[in-house]
Amino acid sequence: MPGLALPLPLATPRANHAFCAATAQLAVRSLYIELALYPKPGLVSLVDNGSHRDMDAGTFLRSLFALRHYFVRIASAGLDGAPFPALRELGIAAERRMLQATGGINTHRGAIFCLGMLCAAAGWRHGRGLALSPAGLRQTLGAQWGGALSSHHGGPGGQSHGQRVAALHAVGGARAEMARGLPSVFELALPTLESTLAAGRGQRAARIDALFALMANLGDTNVYHRAGADGALLVRQSAQAFLVRGGTGADGWERMALDCHRRFVAHRLSPGGAADLLAATCFVHQVSGMG
Repeated sequence: MPGLALPLPLATPRANHAFCAATAQLAVRSLYIELALYPKPGLVSLVDNGSHRDMDAGTFLRSLFALRHYFVRIASAGLDGAPFPALRELGIAAERRMLQATGGINTHRGAIFCLGMLCAAAGWRHGRGLALSPAGLRQTLGAQWGGALSSHHGGPGGQSHGQRVAALHAVGGARAEMARGLPSVFELALPTLESTLAAGRGQRAARIDALFALMANLGDTNVYHRAGADGALLVRQSAQAFLVRGGTGADGWERMALDCHRRFVAHRLSPGGAADLLAATCFVHQVSGMG
């Protein structure tokens, strides 16, 4: 039902801006949570650079700073019921600012896409007085922009690495995830995170379990791009082995996660797609507490 016309509640412009600013803060916070999490196999953290020689935590922090206004703008556009092409233009502009801030290094392209769309969905629902539940956010993604997301073929710069790899290896990638309403977030990572929290193991353990669940099941184009099908298989098998042993519920889980981290670094594996979806999962978990 794209373009569904519903009456807006009588919220003041100042109240709406405050909501969009708070939503953007949660988006940036979610990206920082992902950056700070450790041990995080192959990925950049505050502790080390993982499998990367061209970026470090400082690169990611500069990117985060450059994106803070983007998340306000796209939440506001969603609140106003903007069509997908308008949201896409905001994303393209945000990507330019990210690349300027990082010296041309892609740190958050996937997050700009999926977290941006989630901010837009949160804005849309807030503008109509609807709850920010995970199910509601997913329903809004599909109802408002699902058709456009299904036919989205990327920005004007031609195919990205992820798009080329997705076509070559017949894996979904970020566009397919968005077109299907982020099933890896809503059906896999978020339930895993909530299950670990319910078991009383805390936020850090919950995020580790959610990340490993994503790595075990996702066709991560970042991994395919750097290490091909063999690398992608190693990521899935390593993550599945961690989960089979009980994840963070097992004795010695930190040692197992560190072993996995060192194995990924040795093979230059970097599951950046899983990292983006972990940030999206953290965002959904937090923003659902606002409504």
